Parts: sequence; C-alpha cells; structure tokens
Amino acid sequence: MRISVSEIQIMPVKPQNGLVAFASAVINNQFYVSNIAIYTSPSDPLGYRLVYPDKILSNGKRVHCFHPITSEAGEVVKKAIVKEYEELMNNFNHIE
Repeated sequence: MRISVSEIQIMPVKPQNGLVAFASAVINNQFYVSNIAIYTSPSDPLGYRLVYPDKILSNGKRVHCFHPITSEAGEVVKKAIVKEYEELMNNFNHIE
C-alpha cells in the first residue's frame, strides 16, 4: 500500500529544547493527525525527528494516539512534513 501525506500544516513555535514546530496532516485521504511535534535532531540525516501525539492517563501511563507501524511509513510521513517545514522556514527567511 502506498502512503500519501497531504494537507500538511506547520505551526512554528519559539524553539525550546529542540522543539521547533507542530504539524498536522492527512494520511491516505482518510486520517487526520495533529499535534505531531517537530524536533531538531543532529543525528538524523534529515536533521529533524517527529514525535507523535500521546495521552497521559491519570495513573501516569503514556498511551500512543497515533504512530507509524513500519519505519518505511514513518520515513514517508517525516520526509513530507520536514519538506513542508523547511519550505515554510525558507519562505519566512526570505521575507525578513
């Protein structure tokens, strides 16, 4: 199955502890995913890592709300989101 990532929206934040933005996207025209955190990552070839949304239960346990099952799926989503983030930042830097 081919994975498509569309309708990507990037919300930059004031950088803190590596966090630079949040993203939302539509996966395969069927799932809307929001609150994907974009962090800088010097050890990653793309320079970024994604942290998917989770929920903390009253007992303190973390439950994943959404995350890729395969590394291939994760790479497709990450490349699409990072590309959109970098384009936004490049456009923003050209305005200044």
